[in-house]
This record gives sequence, C-alpha cells and structure tokens, in this order.
Amino acid sequence: MRTALFDFQLPPELIAHEPLPERDASRLLVFDRKLRSWTDRTFRDLAYLLVPGDLLVFNDTRVIPARLRATRDSTGGQVEVFLLPPAPDVYPAEGAPTERRALTRSGGRLKPGENLTLPGGVKATLVERLGEAGDRLAFQLSPAEFERFVFEYGEVPLPPYIKRPAGPSLNADRERYQTVFAREAGAVAAPTAGLHFSSELLSALEKRGVERAALTLHVGPGTFKPVKAEDIEDHRIDSEPYCIPEATARAVTHAKAEGRRVIPVGTTAMRTLEACWDPSKRALRAGSGYADLFIRPPFEFRVADALLTNFHLPKSSLVMLAAAFAAPCSDGGIAFVKAAYAHAVEQRYRFFSYGDACLFV
Repeated sequence: MRTALFDFQLPPELIAHEPLPERDASRLLVFDRKLRSWTDRTFRDLAYLLVPGDLLVFNDTRVIPARLRATRDSTGGQVEVFLLPPAPDVYPAEGAPTERRALTRSGGRLKPGENLTLPGGVKATLVERLGEAGDRLAFQLSPAEFERFVFEYGEVPLPPYIKRPAGPSLNADRERYQTVFAREAGAVAAPTAGLHFSSELLSALEKRGVERAALTLHVGPGTFKPVKAEDIEDHRIDSEPYCIPEATARAVTHAKAEGRRVIPVGTTAMRTLEACWDPSKRALRAGSGYADLFIRPPFEFRVADALLTNFHLPKSSLVMLAAAFAAPCSDGGIAFVKAAYAHAVEQRYRFFSYGDACLFV
C-alpha cells in the first residue's frame, strides 16, 4: 500500500503551538464508523458520549525533560543529549552509575570513553555507540539522583514542529505537556490524547459509571518519525518499553467477556493493548516488554471498541492507525478519515500534540 495514500493538505496555521488555557476546552470530532459520518462536539461532552460500563484505558507514562546540554571535556564543544526511554525491569546495582541510552548531537564525532560535563558539574561517560539505537551513557548519579537531575535541568522534549528557544523549558510546557494522571517516568513524548483530560472531567466520567484502567508505554522519539518508505510495508515502528499491570489485564479481559466497550486513550494505549492480547485465551496478558506493533490497513482489531486520539501528521504511522480503525479489516477507512480531516480543516480545528481530539465509535 502506497504511503502517498495517507497524504493530505494541512494549512500550517492550524498546527497548535500552544495549549488552550483549559485542558478539556478542546473540540472533539466524533467519527461514526457505521454511518461513515462525523459530528462536531467538545471534549467536555465526553461524559455524555460514553455510557456506564465503558472502560477507558490510559497510558500513565510520565514525560521526562529528556533534552540535556553537555560539554565535551576533551574539546569544550557543545553536545545535545536526548534521552531515550529506559528499559523495563532494569534495576542497577546499588552504587553503580545510572546507564541510559540517548541520541547525541555534536560538532565532532564522539568516541567511546569520552567524558561529558552536564549542568551542575554532573559527569557522564560515553560507554558505547549503538548507531540508530542511540549511545550508551553512564551518568555518575544514582537512579534517584539522576531522576531529580533530569527534572531540574532537562528541557521538555516538545515535537519538532513546536518551536521554543533553547534553554530551560517554559513552566507552561512542563505542566501542560504532561497528563494529569502521569505516574511512571520515562517517556520522551506525551501520549497526547490524554492531555485533554482534567481532574473535573475524570470525576464526571466516574460519576457517569465509566471505568478506568492504566498501562504504561514509554513513548520514544520514533513517534515523530515520518514514514519515508514509498510502500508502508517497508516502514518499521521503533520498539518502546511497556508494562501492563495485573489489575489492568483483568479489567480489560472482563470488559471484553461482558461485551462492554474497551476504549484506548491514544494510539500508544491502542498499540499496547492489541500487541498484548492473547486470542487463544481471549485475555490480555499482564507483564512488561517491548512493543513495536505497526497498525495499518487492513488490520483486525481484537481489543479496542472505540478510540480517543488527536489529529495526526500527513503520511504518519499514526494517521495510518486511525484509518485502519475507521474501517477494520479493509482499506475503506482511508477515504473516510481524509474526508473528515478535510472537514476539520474547513472548521479550523487545531492539529497535532496541543490540538483538538477525535473519538472513533
């Protein structure tokens, strides 16, 4: 299937560079997959659009300020260090330096064994170069010290289409490029569908009888990677670490057995659920690992009955996922999504991470 099928025209002024003053004030375009139609709503309407017994599955990953600035001890040259999500279930020995993979960028080629100095005099050593998998760095900090250091000195890893000056991140970005239910630190990109939820809306959903569960997928920089292959079959999704708690696995399995809707909040939750479903047992597997499922038309969905997501980039793997869900097991969702997106453009919806939302039912 040709990547060009997923291209569409988007006026650059519709790309949202700033969040709205209130999280749940976003607009919501509701896609009716059976009727092939759409309706303009607001995100606050969600409490009325969902029904008692629906199960929302959130990604509770916490975005870390993943971009760090360093200096090469050998030359004094500047280095940008972009942290990658940590591996699941890796527990360093007590007293050992914290090792993390990172993408590095510098004026000259870095070599294994080089020492870097970061803000506050923190030292790091380049242990190994791993090509596209990043570089392995050892930071002379304990895991707890490292987490505190990153949140003090790191910059929020906003998407490349949101422009900010280099240096300490704006307080607004530190707060708003994070969901209100974020808990497990590790992501370098936000699960943006969750950004629309406020504490008040979560309370309204609970009163409505809508259930909630959480999993963790530490979103990596690959979420911004464009699909460059002419044929989508030649594209590969980067692996990202995930963890599904036993309670979430039980909640999803029971909801499916009882015929209640399971609704992933975002493409990251969707990919994790579909990757970890055991069709032979008709159950969701608990545990941790890496997910690299590439969902594109035609795809048979086994878990998701509806989907909350944002508006996505042209020719991205995320818009391919949306098209697949719009018409499962076929390619009929491509034209449907592109037509609805054209309506969104006409109605001046806001696009991408800080933009408006979609609900597929």
